[in-house]
Amino acid sequence: MPEVCVKRRAAILSLGYNLVAAGVKLGAALLTGSVSLLSEALHSATDVVASFFAYLGVRMGAMPPDPQHPYGHGKIETLAGFGESVLLILVVGYLMVEGVRRLIVGSELEHLEWGLGVMALSALSSLIVGQYVWRTGKRTHSLALMSNGQHLMIDFWTSLGVLIALGVIYFTGWTAIDAMLAIGIALWLFRGAWQLAVRAFHELIDHCLPAHELAQIDQILRSEPSVLGYHDLRTRRSGAMRYIDVHIVLPEDWSLKQAHDVADALEAQIERALHPARVTIHVDPYDPERASRREAQNLYRELLRE
Repeated sequence: MPEVCVKRRAAILSLGYNLVAAGVKLGAALLTGSVSLLSEALHSATDVVASFFAYLGVRMGAMPPDPQHPYGHGKIETLAGFGESVLLILVVGYLMVEGVRRLIVGSELEHLEWGLGVMALSALSSLIVGQYVWRTGKRTHSLALMSNGQHLMIDFWTSLGVLIALGVIYFTGWTAIDAMLAIGIALWLFRGAWQLAVRAFHELIDHCLPAHELAQIDQILRSEPSVLGYHDLRTRRSGAMRYIDVHIVLPEDWSLKQAHDVADALEAQIERALHPARVTIHVDPYDPERASRREAQNLYRELLRE
């Protein structure tokens, strides 16, 4: 099955699951009066919007390049992930306020057996769906699906926590744990939302690729014996696609065809190693004077670091 279809199927599954989960949890929250269950219902409701963002991001991000967007539309996926994080932070604010209010004024809970059943089912189903969406996103390098899968896995842990809290209330009558757990869920959601926002922000402003991927590029370039050196390495990411530009230095007496063949081979090798990737290599002839100047500049930078 084509990668785009796999991503789209995972996004649709996530959206459908979150729609059902949000409705069931909201009904259970209204029935029991539990603020921790309400926090789970609101979390699932935001996941509905997040799943919709992920679906749009995957669908639109897969559109091929065109004259107005020569680098493709991959950043739509990243923008969807950033939108999800902002939405989560807003929900966190509401849950914190409601949790503190319930701690102060107290609350009465009823029909807890319904809440226990809903949260047990929610924990199991979110674990299964979350693992599938996360793995699909990781395999296809989709930030939108990975963030969506992360939300579903958070659903598993928070559902498990609410299930335990409702069990404690059911057997002991200690209702304060309900509001305390809602506040704890809110803080956990904020941590995940902040990390996602930072990651998406770096991609939106064309942050360079991570160190281990830069090391792969360096190893490939250095393993080619005809390459006398390289410089002006620039990397960035747009959705799942990596973009890499670099200048390599080849012997000055080489023919254009020889230089072109080496550049083509290196581009193909890097693209295979970091798939999906687009690599552009510019060839410079060896210039002793320029090489000496560059070595001096590199030495100066190393001395500054020390």
